Amino acid sequence: MGSVGAERRRPTPVQTPEERDVWRDGGRAGWRDGGREGWREGRESGVVQSYSFDSYQLEEEEISKDAPERGVLALSEPDFEEPIPDDRYHGIYFAMLLAGVGFLLPYNSFITDVDYLHHKFEGTSIVFDMSLTYILVALLAVILNNVLVERLSMHTRITVGYILALGPLVFVSVFDVWLGKFTTRQAYIINLVSVGVVAFGCTVQQSSFYGYMGMLPKRYTQGVMTGESTAGVIISLSRIFTKLLIPDERRNTLIFFLISISMEMLCFLLHLLVRRSQFVHYYTNHAQGKGQGKGHDPRDNGTGYRVHHDVTAEEGNGGTAPATTEDGIEDFEGGTYVRFDAPKAKIRRSWPGVRDMILHRYVVSRVIWAYMLSIAVTYSITLCLFPGLESEIRNPMLGEWLPILIMATFNMSDFVGKILAALPYDWSGGRLLFFSCLRVVFIPLFVMCVYPADAPTLSHPAWPCLFSLLMGVTNGYFGSVPMIQAAGKVPPEQRELAGNTMTVSYMTGLMVGSAVAYAAYSFTAHASGTHLSPVNIHTPANATGF
Repeated sequence: MGSVGAERRRPTPVQTPEERDVWRDGGRAGWRDGGREGWREGRESGVVQSYSFDSYQLEEEEISKDAPERGVLALSEPDFEEPIPDDRYHGIYFAMLLAGVGFLLPYNSFITDVDYLHHKFEGTSIVFDMSLTYILVALLAVILNNVLVERLSMHTRITVGYILALGPLVFVSVFDVWLGKFTTRQAYIINLVSVGVVAFGCTVQQSSFYGYMGMLPKRYTQGVMTGESTAGVIISLSRIFTKLLIPDERRNTLIFFLISISMEMLCFLLHLLVRRSQFVHYYTNHAQGKGQGKGHDPRDNGTGYRVHHDVTAEEGNGGTAPATTEDGIEDFEGGTYVRFDAPKAKIRRSWPGVRDMILHRYVVSRVIWAYMLSIAVTYSITLCLFPGLESEIRNPMLGEWLPILIMATFNMSDFVGKILAALPYDWSGGRLLFFSCLRVVFIPLFVMCVYPADAPTLSHPAWPCLFSLLMGVTNGYFGSVPMIQAAGKVPPEQRELAGNTMTVSYMTGLMVGSAVAYAAYSFTAHASGTHLSPVNIHTPANATGF
């Protein structure tokens, strides 16, 4: 708005009609004679209406300068705040829980049918290879997503993630499991490539969702993380029932994949519905500075002009003086002066530079570094043991059922731990990091369940199930609390970036744990004189499975 505006004046005592006529005539004569000061002296009260495209510069400057000094009563428009929408029937929370299901369900579908994988790729390290492939691709994806968080819209990233997650599930279930179009060697490579594509899509989706949830109340972040465990529970139960009810290995695996595809499509459709809800719009707009109370003024009627009222005194129907400005348009009609400021051109926003992006992440990381380390340590310890080492635990009595039951126990207890993370207890970053590090005790305990190979120290199947139960509960709790509380440590406009940064730490922990597990497995295999890799698969060229 132009710098020249109407001047606030002290209100005068009530005038008689005769005094008002003399005052008005004197003011008009003074204006006609070119005496601007005469006009100002002739009129001591009036009404100013300013139509401006800018902010409340006129009101703010005048109020700050004149109101304390002159004791003027300034009346302005009240702030219009949009009412906070209600999550009726907890529908948004349920949708976010299913969102958490959606970005871990595809990977769980590939690794939970461990019996199918062990039969089809006998004598290979298929579960370890899948886990390592997933983690390496996921880490690259989360770093890329963190770079593009200011450049691509959040919902675009989530939608692309769902598409990349669904594609490999459909392809493998149809062409590999159902039709059996590939040799064992080809199927091995195709499964690893499919896991890599799933890892990229689901991680972009997951990282975006944590930034998304950082803009909503804390319970929705807990809901998403509970959904991650729910994915494991659903997949484990699905595999158990399909294996119990359908004896044929190929058929029950196909139905198992079809259930996963149906669940993933349901999660995607719910996301498309929820993103348009008033509840989500309210919180995301306010976190991004677009809320009605922040960036939108109800007095703006969409024409590009905004109305400001600056009322200091009002004498009947008396008018105010017109004032000349460099960029404004003046009108004097009916004794009332109205000023229009031409709208200023909008400034096109450009992508932030590399230096600004690094600075933004540095500022956020300095605030939440302890939470970042805590979640990284938690998941690195878990990935040292799950799913790789747990899938190798055997028992003569239970056979291939034991790794399935151990994984189901972990997934269910992890689900319980993430529900417990909703308890209202505020952890400090240092204490979270300390208790996360204590979980390292699970590594020697699980090693005793598989070593020595011929007669493990803890050979009874109850031991790995118990350890898996405890590891799942602690993983669910200490893997969720840092993510839930970290977003509340930064301002609202930085919460999406904080969520993405926490996901980078989360994926880094997964990569470290998976790399350690793979290295330990490879060392054990070489020490025992076996070399487990796809090149040792000796099958006929036309082999298609079992």
